[in-house]
Amino acid sequence: MRSRGRSWCGVSHYETVCFWVKFWLLKHNRYENADKKNKNSHKCTFIALFLVGVTFISACDKDLLNTTPNTQILTNNMWLTDNLTDQGVNGVYQALRLGIRLYEFDSYVTMQGRDNSALTNGNATSSTGIFSNTWQNLYEGVQRANNALYGIVNISPTEETKKGRLIAEVKFLRAFYYYRLNQLFKGVPIYTEPIVWNGATLPRNSEQEVWTFILNDLADCIAEVNLPDRYPAASANYGRITKSAAYALRGKVYMYLSDWQSAIQDFRIVQELGHTLFPSYQELFLDVNEQAPEIIFSIQNAPIPGYGSDYQFTFGSRTAFGSNWNTYLVHPDLVDLYQMADGSPFSWNDHIAGYNEMTPAQREIYFLRNNLTDGERTAAQNRQLNLSLYLPTQNEERIRRAYTNRDPRLAANVILPYATFLGDNAGSDQVFTNRWPFRQDLGIGSPFDLRTDIVARFYYLPRKFVYTGGNPPIPDRTSGGYDYIVMRYADILLLWSEALNELGQVTNAIAKINEVRARAGVGLLDNSWHQASLRDEIRDERRREFMGEGVIFFDEMRWQTLRQTTFYEGNGIKEVWGTRIAPYNWVGDQLYAWPIPRVELDLNTSLQQNPGWID
Repeated sequence: MRSRGRSWCGVSHYETVCFWVKFWLLKHNRYENADKKNKNSHKCTFIALFLVGVTFISACDKDLLNTTPNTQILTNNMWLTDNLTDQGVNGVYQALRLGIRLYEFDSYVTMQGRDNSALTNGNATSSTGIFSNTWQNLYEGVQRANNALYGIVNISPTEETKKGRLIAEVKFLRAFYYYRLNQLFKGVPIYTEPIVWNGATLPRNSEQEVWTFILNDLADCIAEVNLPDRYPAASANYGRITKSAAYALRGKVYMYLSDWQSAIQDFRIVQELGHTLFPSYQELFLDVNEQAPEIIFSIQNAPIPGYGSDYQFTFGSRTAFGSNWNTYLVHPDLVDLYQMADGSPFSWNDHIAGYNEMTPAQREIYFLRNNLTDGERTAAQNRQLNLSLYLPTQNEERIRRAYTNRDPRLAANVILPYATFLGDNAGSDQVFTNRWPFRQDLGIGSPFDLRTDIVARFYYLPRKFVYTGGNPPIPDRTSGGYDYIVMRYADILLLWSEALNELGQVTNAIAKINEVRARAGVGLLDNSWHQASLRDEIRDERRREFMGEGVIFFDEMRWQTLRQTTFYEGNGIKEVWGTRIAPYNWVGDQLYAWPIPRVELDLNTSLQQNPGWID
């Protein structure tokens, strides 16, 4: 772990305070526009909401900060007033933005990076940047939490009732940062006090010791009488840590420990505290519903340059507002995993005879658009496609039938072949259609094909979290207002189902999974399932439900199924019909425990590397 010193501030304290006030004023105005009836109740939200992320402050003069040696911790000056105490705690929240979603989008079973990353191409070493960046960012959060706990307990004049609540919030956040570290690195040093920049010298604790430490922090959080169970929507404190979030996170820890009964007890309390499924799966992910009872814990965003969400940029196409990059694409395996609406499995052979027996390259013929031009026909022949299988005026209609009458979450999450998307045309709404091969729009009356950043290839594209229309309420493509959902009630229900199934309570497990399926509008499971087959079905249900939310990657790590679901022979970045563009290469089971970064091993010689990682 390395201290970031003045990089915690980066700009003058005056500039920082003004920036975050502007951030929450704009966030506040968005809520006002959504519900003018609650206008008065929202006037103080920019002060109290969860991410007023003013970094640790020791004085209001930048020159004073520059005179402080980098071997000292700016602790004693930070907590001298109640206001500074609030700012310091908000800085612990703000650390959630420091790369916490670095790999949240990269859930390999569902999303594939357009560029083959070191993790998927088999070239990762302990010097690969994702490992050091993740380690440093998460320990930044730990250091801020430890600093806050020291300052609140030993310095702050804040009254005791509020102190208790703030300490509980900080302990949750520290637990969360360690939770992520332990998920990935499987045993890390536990620091409980602020340290100077060169003070990270402790050896690694075992994975079990870190889980125990996290459970203790969460138990303290839950035991705090001044910590609310939940904050209602539109509360000035909505977004701050609550007991329901602590119970949910503790239940997730118990899942790692295979303590199924304890997990179930905590998940039941989350339910008793009032969390429910939002009626519409598709509308849940709109910013107007980000305070729905389904949301347990989220990282809040506002449409401000540099501090909004980047979903639009990474998920959106060139025809979505902002002309985006399609950095992440939906894997064909996931699309095929979505069942028929009645709950029966999907099979291509049910729609196109012999499809499954064809090579991926041969299947392209079924995805060609109607009325090919002479040039497009010649290009198809050059790719050795069998044009006798092509229907000149009904090819689009035939392939579209394979996507109809499917689990409604599929169309909500993915822009499918020949589906439409309401996008941006010079600031105006324009309907685009996802056709192959792509044709450049020619103006008024054109078919307006959906344009990606890779028009020479045909991929499934994300629809979830992408703004529609030519004038969405965001300033640019990297400043969306959609919150990053960390935990929601559907996640808890499916984990609850998993725990029940592992205890052999199959019927009760089916009831929980059916709650999620009923909301989605897909056929319910009957009671004919057995424990082993239901285990696989629960995992597939999670893959369908949480596409693009950064949940599945951690599931696959916990289940240790990455080899089977992502790195099987022949898998990689694929076009719609399955032609592989770039391979995935498995480096070995060491991928389930990320390497201790080489830079950290050099700085702290007491650290030991995880097995299998050699530079």
